This record gives sequence, C-alpha cells and structure tokens, in this order.
Amino acid sequence: MASATKHHCLIVLPSSPEGVSAQSFIQCFTLTHSAFSVAIATPQGKSPEFINQDDQSRRWLNDFRSKPFAIPLSLDIIDVNRYSSIVLPHAPGAAADLAEDKDLGLLLCQFVRHKKLVCAIGMGVAGLFSAKKEEDKKWAFKSYALTGLSVLELCRVPNFATLKIIPEDVARDLGGHYSASGELDAVHVSVDRNLVTGQNEASTLTAVQNLVLLANQNQR
Repeated sequence: MASATKHHCLIVLPSSPEGVSAQSFIQCFTLTHSAFSVAIATPQGKSPEFINQDDQSRRWLNDFRSKPFAIPLSLDIIDVNRYSSIVLPHAPGAAADLAEDKDLGLLLCQFVRHKKLVCAIGMGVAGLFSAKKEEDKKWAFKSYALTGLSVLELCRVPNFATLKIIPEDVARDLGGHYSASGELDAVHVSVDRNLVTGQNEASTLTAVQNLVLLANQNQR
C-alpha cells in the first residue's frame, strides 16, 4: 500500500543517436525510483541510446531493460496531471531533439504554471529550451537562475565546433540567469523556485537529492 502514496516522476530522455549518459541516467533513476513511482518518456516512445557505458553500468542497464518500466512512453501521450516532477538527465542528445520538442515544451509550461518540480542536468538542460508559452512565445523559465555545462566543459566534446546549442548562450538569450563553476567537472547545482539544475554529470546525485528534498517538503 505504501507505493500507492508515492508521487509520480517522469524521466525524459532524447531518442537521438547522440544519446544519454548511462551514469547520469542510472543515478537519476535509482534515486527517483526510491522516492517516486517512475516512468520514462522519449519522443515517439523510441528506445534511448545509452553512451559511455562501463562494465558495471552495462550490467545494470541489461537488468533494467528486462523490467516493464524500461519501455519508454511517447511524450505526446503524457498526462501532465499524473506527474509531480520531471527529470532530464545529462544527455548530449537533448540538444538534437528535446530542445525543440513541442510535446516536452507543453509539459514543461504546464509544470511551471502549476509550480511542479523540474530537474535538468548537464546537456539535459537543453530540453528546457522547448518551453515556450503559447500565448506570447516567451520562455517559461525566463528570469530563473539555472546552470548547465560550462563552455570550458563543452570544449572537450569532440563535435564542439558543430554543436547546435551552447546552453549558456541560449539560456541568457532567453532571459535566464546562468551560472557555472569555473572548475571542470565540479559539483554545482542551482535551485530556483521549482527548478533544480545541475552543471554536469558529476552534479547528478546532488541535483536529484535536492529534487527529492523539495518533493518531501511539498508533500508535508
């Protein structure tokens, strides 16, 4: 009966070949699964590509794929009323498909309107850029403080020269207040109202822990 009282959390992943960080996803899922009933969603319900796997994460993912909840839902069928939080793990693929996904944008706008919790990490922050209000096309997270990969961290990405999105530039252009640690791979998390953001993969645990703490406070 205890599980029936759990709030529902939606983990949103890209379906593009650039993929999702295996480690960031595993940490996101493990922490949220202990606190919420968790579902996974992708554009068109396509299977996500997990990148940077080691032996341990490969074993974990193989076991995970055997579970019913591993089958992703399609973003266009998500009932926003069912979920109290959304998590976007560090995912290079988010810049390719989530940043302009209209279904995700609609969900996020409704989350902001109803003050529901949103957590985005690393390049998962690119998914937030989809949230343009229907009435005036302004960004739903305008004036929010947030973080994401620093330009210094992005410079190490092999395809840096052809990246579609530099999160810091886009966030500032849209009216956000962007901050990042000057140290590579530093744990850096920003919390502003209902939005929790983590700078990079290393910030995943701290970001999601903050989400769980805020959810517990809201529940009380």
